[in-house]
Amino acid sequence: MIERVISRKNMHKAYRQVVSNGGSAGVDGMTVTALRQHLNKNRDAIATAVCNGRYLPQSILGVAIPKENGKTRLLGIPTVTDRMLQQAVSQVIAPKFETEFTANSYGFRPNRNAHQAVQQAHQNIHAGYVHIVDIDLKNFFDEVDHVILLELVYSKVKCPLTLRLIRKWLRAPIKIDGRLVKRRKGVPQGSPLSPLLSNILLHELDKELEKQGHRYVRYADDFSVYTKSRNTARKVGNSIFLFLKNKLKLSINREKSGIRKPVQFNILGYQFVPTYEKGVKGKYQLVVADKSWAKLKRSLKHITKKTAARTFDERITNLKEIHRVGSTISAWEIYRANSKNSTVGCAID
Repeated sequence: MIERVISRKNMHKAYRQVVSNGGSAGVDGMTVTALRQHLNKNRDAIATAVCNGRYLPQSILGVAIPKENGKTRLLGIPTVTDRMLQQAVSQVIAPKFETEFTANSYGFRPNRNAHQAVQQAHQNIHAGYVHIVDIDLKNFFDEVDHVILLELVYSKVKCPLTLRLIRKWLRAPIKIDGRLVKRRKGVPQGSPLSPLLSNILLHELDKELEKQGHRYVRYADDFSVYTKSRNTARKVGNSIFLFLKNKLKLSINREKSGIRKPVQFNILGYQFVPTYEKGVKGKYQLVVADKSWAKLKRSLKHITKKTAARTFDERITNLKEIHRVGSTISAWEIYRANSKNSTVGCAID
């Protein structure tokens, strides 16, 4: 398998994807624009180090991103070389897992997106599943257990060198305010491999929900279960709590989790309001959530502010970027999108 990872075709595809994603430099200061020249000089040495198991990833750059509540979320930005290699590994191993991922998993998968997840939630509610178990995982990307995750990866990936490489990336220290911090759990929310690894781990939750016959929607670590009664919802919530705690060693944010009615429920930047039509009951329409509108307004105000030092073309580019990432829901992707043009904010959280 490692030969497929470092093949010229696969590495070139990974290179193009990393350049297309853009993003900031890691701890070595190398930008994506400098990656081609670096590879021209060092490709063979990098490939050799990967093949003989001696490749050593560099530390991750910790970047604090502000959240709506005034707190910050820590993102981990690998170097562009490590991002390219992670992308190359992801391209090779993803198909092995993709065939088993469920239809209700919409995040970071081919031909699936956040809007499809929202539409599925809408369909569940219109089918009478109006008692919603809304679960928020507590610091998911920081709490992933490496042993559990690597065992799941090993179920499909038997190549020792590929597994060793993934383990090294998981254990790479993170540099925060100039100080290196060891990592013994979590996946860096800012690497090309993280979305796949999160889906591999949470696929175990999907299987459990499928086994119990529940209707659910999951987009990365954002998921909800739809039931027809509050009593059922309460039982499902308790079952999920125990499964996450005992099987995956993940915690629930109790303040943000609960049983919701449609009018109390937000999903990927949208909310539901009743449809007031004669003779129609129990129907809801989708609208953009209040927080999303507020974020969009702040972003537009920031970009169009007259005193901002931007040219007209730069403002247009920034506005197009906001439109492009309108359906983005993870802080990780918001950072990647914004880092290209140094904009702040996104239409939909």
